[in-house]
Amino acid sequence: RSRAGDDAGHRRDRNQLGGEETATSFFCHVILQDGHSMAEDTKDTKSSNQMWGGRFASGPSAIMEEINASIGFDKKLYAQDIRGSKAHATMLAHQGIISGEDKDKILHGLDTILSEIEAGQFVFSRKLEDIHMNIEARLADLIGPAAGRLHTARSRNDQVALDFRLWVKEELQKTEAALSGLIAAFLNRAEEHADTVMPGFTHLQTAQPVTFGHHCMAYVEMFGRDRQRVRHAIEHLDESPIGAAALAGTGYPIDRHMTAQALGFREPTRNSIDTVSDRDFALEFLSIASISAVHLSRLAEEIVIWSTPQFGFIRLSDAFSTGSSIMPQKKNPDIAELTRGRSARLIGGVTTMLAALKSLPLSYNRDLAEDKRAAFEAVDGLALVLPAMAGMVATMTVETETMRKAASQGFTLATEVADFLARKGVPFSTAHDITGALVRLCEERDCELHEIDDAALAAIDARLTPDIREHLTLEAALDARMARGGTSPARVGEQIERLSRELARQRAWALDYRGPTP
Repeated sequence: RSRAGDDAGHRRDRNQLGGEETATSFFCHVILQDGHSMAEDTKDTKSSNQMWGGRFASGPSAIMEEINASIGFDKKLYAQDIRGSKAHATMLAHQGIISGEDKDKILHGLDTILSEIEAGQFVFSRKLEDIHMNIEARLADLIGPAAGRLHTARSRNDQVALDFRLWVKEELQKTEAALSGLIAAFLNRAEEHADTVMPGFTHLQTAQPVTFGHHCMAYVEMFGRDRQRVRHAIEHLDESPIGAAALAGTGYPIDRHMTAQALGFREPTRNSIDTVSDRDFALEFLSIASISAVHLSRLAEEIVIWSTPQFGFIRLSDAFSTGSSIMPQKKNPDIAELTRGRSARLIGGVTTMLAALKSLPLSYNRDLAEDKRAAFEAVDGLALVLPAMAGMVATMTVETETMRKAASQGFTLATEVADFLARKGVPFSTAHDITGALVRLCEERDCELHEIDDAALAAIDARLTPDIREHLTLEAALDARMARGGTSPARVGEQIERLSRELARQRAWALDYRGPTP
């Protein structure tokens, strides 16, 4: 339409809005979420108010439905919701709270719903708010009144706590496996390069020679701590919330240990108020994700630097690089850069969760509906970047000669001179000053430490005897670093052996925490 026609049409729209309810409905039909308008999934569907009893004489306003609906993202929990409902129904029948016939109908109906969802045939309704009510409404369609007995002795509060806890536990197990893959990639490279010399850096300035294997083992330690945090997080959350009900527990004679065992938890939770309001398990997962993201970003930064022509320490595989649309010679470390960028979003996730929890009184509050988005995004992020970085590390080519040449430049052996003097009884501060004078002389003569002549050494200090040259080789410098955790090839080999055993032990531990197959 023309501008005049648009204005007239908009005036007609505004004039047709008779009151607050109509205005709200208009607003919600204009704003599309999840790719559809409110009208698309509300036909012939009960509202959440109709589903949950006689307290409400009418359905919610359109804007209430829009802000209240979480089905757009919590449908991701369908498998956990069905697992929890099956365990709950089985327990109810075992305790004589519902009949065996009702239990069989419920289990069969839930299996049917699971098949429908996995086949893409299930219709999710925003009017039914969330995954729990969508499944229960469909169950009622399938099996009739027996569906209503499934909610006996439970609430949506403990139900969502269960679903989310199950999901976080499963995702922590996947994260643990992905971290193991990255650690294994570094262990393999460390073993290959236990005696490959490279410059070590402080302040991104050349410092002392180290081995590339030693540098790789630094990341094994780093990501190993992340993996240990995952292990602790799984142990912390390994309690079943189902049975806490709304906040006070239930008066039915349920068996919470039975459902806990069926769902692969160590035991039931111990306080019903804490149970329905606790999201520490999600916060802990997001904390782990953010710390891992920082570690991944540090690794990504080094890969970006090392792969530049100015450094040339590594060459990236074509499979983990991209080119330029205009410069044919370019080979860009995009995966490393995207990983570095993704870390910002993962760090933001834990901040979001902390802010959402910081002012909530006990017990359940609707604010907790926002707890899942950050966790879902964190999982999606880690699921991409952890295997991507593992692949990049496993396939990159290490330019050993370039590393060795860089390690021999920049007076990286200066500390060996100071140590040589200190072993002769010279106070280290004095030895430091003498070595500084030697470095200054070498800069003036444009030579390396081992190239300075005997007369010049003696002129600086008589204790700089010719036998110092035995210590001014890269291999001698590495071999001298024999203290625990040092860079000598022998110590690096010990680190590799120890951490390989630890990785195997942790993998065995992880098998103990694989719950029953969904």
